[in-house]
Amino acid sequence: MGSGRWSTDVFDAAARYRAARGVSAFAYSDGGATAVHPSLDPYGVTRRESRDSDEHPESVAIAVLFDVTGSMRTVPRALQARLPELLGLLLRKGYVTHPQILFGAIGDATCDWAPLQIGQFESDNRMDDDLGRILLEGGGGGQKTESYELAMYFMARHTSIDCQERRGRRGYLFLIGDEMPYARVKAPEVRRLIGDEMVEDLPVEAIVAELTRKYDVYYILPHGSSYVGDHEVLGRWRRLLGQNVIQLDDLDAACETIALTVGLGEDAIDLGEGLDHLREYGSRSGASVSRALATIAADRAMVAVSAVPGDLGTGASGGIVRL
Repeated sequence: MGSGRWSTDVFDAAARYRAARGVSAFAYSDGGATAVHPSLDPYGVTRRESRDSDEHPESVAIAVLFDVTGSMRTVPRALQARLPELLGLLLRKGYVTHPQILFGAIGDATCDWAPLQIGQFESDNRMDDDLGRILLEGGGGGQKTESYELAMYFMARHTSIDCQERRGRRGYLFLIGDEMPYARVKAPEVRRLIGDEMVEDLPVEAIVAELTRKYDVYYILPHGSSYVGDHEVLGRWRRLLGQNVIQLDDLDAACETIALTVGLGEDAIDLGEGLDHLREYGSRSGASVSRALATIAADRAMVAVSAVPGDLGTGASGGIVRL
């Protein structure tokens, strides 16, 4: 997957068409669906692929998976409305020339109808179509854990991305949620929902180690969610992902936060430059993004300094070392 190019004009035309007919951008879910849309069903899927092509010779895989349980079910709606901001920053400011974006959703495999929904990596407006097919179930088990580990298992073992396989550059995976993963990837859930003949459970730490060989993984905990600021949730994710845990005090800044995180990871900008770009675009999210990314930006700056031989001002390759 991943052919074609994003068009804000096409996005705007689709939004006007829906508005004129009173149709939601999430018509599948709002129309009363009670099961995973067939195009997002992970069962039996060998691979979701981000591939190079003549059109996109240096693809970069970016995956965004939302927790859609409880209060988190509003997150996809907020992000869908701001897709142009995400793509605008990535493309027009040159953070990534050939992004291929996958959207998906996470629920609770112990009780939900749709505990895992995974789209395709897309370069054009089909990514908006995948967002619109997500079932916003709003369930969950109510015990401060959801099936993030199942989503991480799928992304580790059922995606194939050329940026990593051909060029040794990891993709990006953003998990947006407010709860913790279960302690283990459970074999019966994998067999039932993904179709792998898994025999034994797998500790979540093991699947994170496997996943982070393929992706830079970030966990975003947004304001307005049930466990915002919760020390147990934040502590658990920090033990798994280190500094890549982002507290976001404005949900509407999610797209800008993702874009600038990718820009930092690609060494295309520093945080100050990214904030200048937000002001240029008329975004009001600069303060929230600055607070959210301060730790990550500072960490990258320290890595850059540590790569400098003596006091010459550049590393051996003349650039910043990507984590």
